Amino acid sequence: MIKKLSALLLSALCVCSLTACGSNPELTKFKNEMDSFCTSISEIDSAINSVDPEAEDAVEEVLLLLDKLDDEFSKFAEFDFPEEYDYLEELADESSDYMTEAVEHYHEAYSNNSYNEYVAEYAQENYSRAYKRVQIIITFLHGEEPTDVDLTTT
Repeated sequence: MIKKLSALLLSALCVCSLTACGSNPELTKFKNEMDSFCTSISEIDSAINSVDPEAEDAVEEVLLLLDKLDDEFSKFAEFDFPEEYDYLEELADESSDYMTEAVEHYHEAYSNNSYNEYVAEYAQENYSRAYKRVQIIITFLHGEEPTDVDLTTT
């Protein structure tokens, strides 16, 4: 899960620097928001990867970081996409919804000082769906069409 995130984040950071800006204030604002989103996600990813899995508070620490990730996705869903990218706003909203679902279920999977594998798998599925939508948005922002637009994951 986390290693896929790293690859996605590198791609996201690239799009941030490629997003058109210049004299159009709407595009400049959008670029800045995307840059901020990518930076925040990258920082959270680094923090998650630096958690010592053997530490007594590892689960709590990761869950707190996932809460921050959910917050960043919620902010992402609130972006006002420029007119030429309006068609991507629904994907951003869906991405946020899936991340919220994932984080809620990660919390449930680790509740009561136990681990529920089936709930964690469901959380992972939603996590993947959230990032799939971000990946598609980034592909469109690169000016490309995604080759795999199947928004379901298996």
